[in-house]
Amino acid sequence: MARSGLFKKTPTGYTAFFPSDLPPNPQLSMEKDLPLLLSEADRALGALNVVVTVLPNPDLLVGMFIQKEALLSSQIEGTQSSLVDVLGADEDHVPTADVGEVINYVKAMRHGLRRLREDDFPMSLRLIREIHGILMQQVRGGWVHLTPGEFRSMQNWIGGTSPANARFVPPPPEEMQRALGAFEMYLHAEDTMPPLIRCGLLHYQFETIHPFNDGNGRVGRLLITLYLVWKGILDEPMLYLSAYLKAHQQEYYDRLTQVRTEGNFEAWTRFFLEGVREVSRMVLQTTKRIQALEREDSDRLVAHGEGSHGLRLLRGLMRQPVVMANDVARIVGVSYTKANSLISTCEDLGILRQISSGRRNRRFIYDAYVGILSEGTELNPVTQ
Repeated sequence: MARSGLFKKTPTGYTAFFPSDLPPNPQLSMEKDLPLLLSEADRALGALNVVVTVLPNPDLLVGMFIQKEALLSSQIEGTQSSLVDVLGADEDHVPTADVGEVINYVKAMRHGLRRLREDDFPMSLRLIREIHGILMQQVRGGWVHLTPGEFRSMQNWIGGTSPANARFVPPPPEEMQRALGAFEMYLHAEDTMPPLIRCGLLHYQFETIHPFNDGNGRVGRLLITLYLVWKGILDEPMLYLSAYLKAHQQEYYDRLTQVRTEGNFEAWTRFFLEGVREVSRMVLQTTKRIQALEREDSDRLVAHGEGSHGLRLLRGLMRQPVVMANDVARIVGVSYTKANSLISTCEDLGILRQISSGRRNRRFIYDAYVGILSEGTELNPVTQ
């Protein structure tokens, strides 16, 4: 068997990829710049864990970062939604299928975290199926072939109109089942490979096995965060790695392909570690900018005579940055009239901006805050 696997012709005539089990053989070469990259990525993740301990309300930002990762990961797959679309959505009345996909991603992430933390449930094929079941609920009209929470029983492929002309054909169902068993064993295996590198290898292997009819890319990216939290490398799911994968989308696909065609695990691992390092630094800077914005807007509200009410609203806006007047009344605990007065003050200070038309059911956005969070989530003119 080749280092990453073999392309083999199946009895029905098309060629599929049969992956080798992890870890790579021969083992990953820790030469050149890989040790330095690993050290830098570890340090950058460590800085994220430190900043969480000094945030007054880490859940506020963590929740926003989960939504950002959900949006970016879905955009990689072609979802046409903006962060404002997602933040302004009502989970019970999802306005579009695209926004619904992002909301499902958030639910899937939170379910995985809850299982790992509260239920002390291990990373496993069962958990992966549970996550997929939530991710694929009522998406794109609920087509039957999506089979939420079930591994595929038929051949799938990437690109093209059939396995015969596809860009990549994952292993057939029987081989897929064997490869998944080996994948789960590697999840729990004890070896000397650093957890960050194992995480990158597991993501590659999952994408190569492609065990679901749909949603493989999103589940594979969910696994990155969940694995790092499970292993205690990441204290909170603040790493929106899909920002890097979206910005380097073609290289992302090319590096995965390079492992399959050339057995080059090193180039993929280098790319993965660079992403962890860069996004960790990005998250740290974003967190500092949001903290500075909160201090500045708090001072302005206090100076304007809106001390306790203004500060309560500001904290609420960091959790729900798209609001209507009744939301403000609920968040602050004031009358509808006082809520409108608060909104007017925030409009005058440039904190809130109306994003709906007319005077009825007006919607407002915490502009500067969403502007910081939205960086990197802009829709591409052409989506692959």
